[in-house]
Amino acid sequence: MDFSFTEEQQMIRDTAEAFLTEISSSNAIRNAMATEQGYEDEVWQRICGEMYWQALHIPEEYGGLGLGYVELVVMLEQMGRYLLCSPFFSTVCLGANALIIAGTDEQKQKYLSQICEGSLTATLAYTGNNGQWDASAIQATVASQNNDYVLNGTYLYVPDGHTADLLIVAVRNEGSIGEHGISLFAIPANTPGVKRTWLPTMDQTRKQAEIILDNVTLSEESLMAELGNAWPQLNKVIQLATIATAAEQTGGSQQTLDLTVAYSKERVQFGRPVAGFQAVKHQAADMMLRTEVARSAVYYAACVAEEAINGGPLAGELAEAASVAKSYCSDGYFKNAGDAIQLHGGVGFTWEYDVHLYFKRAKSSELFLGNAAFHREQVAKMLLD
Repeated sequence: MDFSFTEEQQMIRDTAEAFLTEISSSNAIRNAMATEQGYEDEVWQRICGEMYWQALHIPEEYGGLGLGYVELVVMLEQMGRYLLCSPFFSTVCLGANALIIAGTDEQKQKYLSQICEGSLTATLAYTGNNGQWDASAIQATVASQNNDYVLNGTYLYVPDGHTADLLIVAVRNEGSIGEHGISLFAIPANTPGVKRTWLPTMDQTRKQAEIILDNVTLSEESLMAELGNAWPQLNKVIQLATIATAAEQTGGSQQTLDLTVAYSKERVQFGRPVAGFQAVKHQAADMMLRTEVARSAVYYAACVAEEAINGGPLAGELAEAASVAKSYCSDGYFKNAGDAIQLHGGVGFTWEYDVHLYFKRAKSSELFLGNAAFHREQVAKMLLD
């Protein structure tokens, strides 16, 4: 497996870096954080209209560019590096992936084409209030009523759930447990019975919401995959989103290193820059090592993800590759962010410096979709099976 970028992938990376430097500056991040929506409409429309990023890996038959998951991860790394405030992750890595993997032909044609046009945002909701991230996290229920389905339940930690136009929700049959009895539905956010509330969190660069379904009545057209047997599809979506999160964490790890090195060259102590102190060099070297190892894990997982989507020989390794990448990147990013604050000294956690923003994102992304301990346990279970 070749880990070097193709010429096209390198162009995507360089273009993403240049564009994000322009639209995701420190001031732009802070302005977006101050809003309940969490992003600027103008920035999102530029991403959709000028860059067409939201359509990167969507199949061409639905209006997308039809590129692979590696290309998507290339962009996500840069988005994590610049803390992009937008509904990209929720729309592309959650909503679009769910439609690609579990949607019907009609749903794909209808919703994926709208995502490609930039007129639709989406997200995935499956976690309840029990703090779990696997199949047991699904607590909302579905019941059949005549020819319709009635959904009830509460979801937490839903990225951009208060602003998304389309909600992909996971529910289970009443009385079912574990991986059994799980179904997926695509719900327009304005459907009667849907209540959405923004939840202020520590990391305001990515907004989360609570979603309540109160006797939401849906027809057969909203059902995705097979009723009661949608866990395999949902599990693949979660694994793909896990790899996407790890890619963002890798970008964040790189940026905390870059910010720290730049500051240590400017900070003078005892008549010379602190970057010249051997202890500082050692700590920076450790930060670089964690970042490079994380990058290797992420891009291997991206190659596996691409084969999982296209049915390649490595498709069976998706769960393991996702958990390995997320466990290492979660620990590495948080440690790098903590070291960056220490090496910035007393100013590291002040509002004027951006390091504290990465520290908060490192913590929130560590917990999102399961922390390192959760994913190491998943790998251990796979090895025992």
